[in-house]
Amino acid sequence: MGCSVAFEVEHTHIDPTNWDDIYIVGDPHGCRAAVERLCAQLGVTESDLLVFVGDLVRKGPDTKGVVDMVRSSRNMVTVRGNNEEKLLRGSKTVPALTDDDLDWIADRPLVISLPETLVVHAGIDPRKDRTDHTVDDLQNVRSMVPDASYEPPFWFDRYEGPERVFFGHTVLAEPIVRAHAVGLDTGCVYGNQLTAYDWRNDDIVTVEPAETFEERPAEKFISPPVNQSV
Repeated sequence: MGCSVAFEVEHTHIDPTNWDDIYIVGDPHGCRAAVERLCAQLGVTESDLLVFVGDLVRKGPDTKGVVDMVRSSRNMVTVRGNNEEKLLRGSKTVPALTDDDLDWIADRPLVISLPETLVVHAGIDPRKDRTDHTVDDLQNVRSMVPDASYEPPFWFDRYEGPERVFFGHTVLAEPIVRAHAVGLDTGCVYGNQLTAYDWRNDDIVTVEPAETFEERPAEKFISPPVNQSV
């Protein structure tokens, strides 16, 4: 099965029978070297699939390298994150990216589904029907407190399925692994880890970045109760 309720936004379904192993990867933010180390640690082959939760771009040293890597690899796919959206809307720029790169980014879906699984950039708002989710919801939802960003409760504290949602966007001190929500943005560009989830084997794999490319205060890393259910 795919999604239990259809989205009105761009949505791609993946048939897992076409792939050996499947890995869902947190926000790279221009850290191509970390992505390469992660692929090496996982032993990724052309028969394995990497699904990114978005934010390939900005903040790190090699946005162009990450985009080129994913664009040119038949076994890598990504949803469109809020930092990709900033490029498309013109509020941020990365001079190294070409018009073709931006066209490719614009064609990325907002939702990727596998059986009983959704991959989105930020999350699912449990207060809304699926058909009411906007681009902004899927790319930016975090706190359930009006006009707040990093104040709990968060959407993943309220979400009860049915699909398991894999997400980035919210910078975490360590991965969140729950029955219906798995958070994978562990702040690679901020000197923490790049995290992947092994979808078939229900396992977390991380690599350390070579260096810190952007400073982030410790209080801006979320540390909610982590593994409530696997």
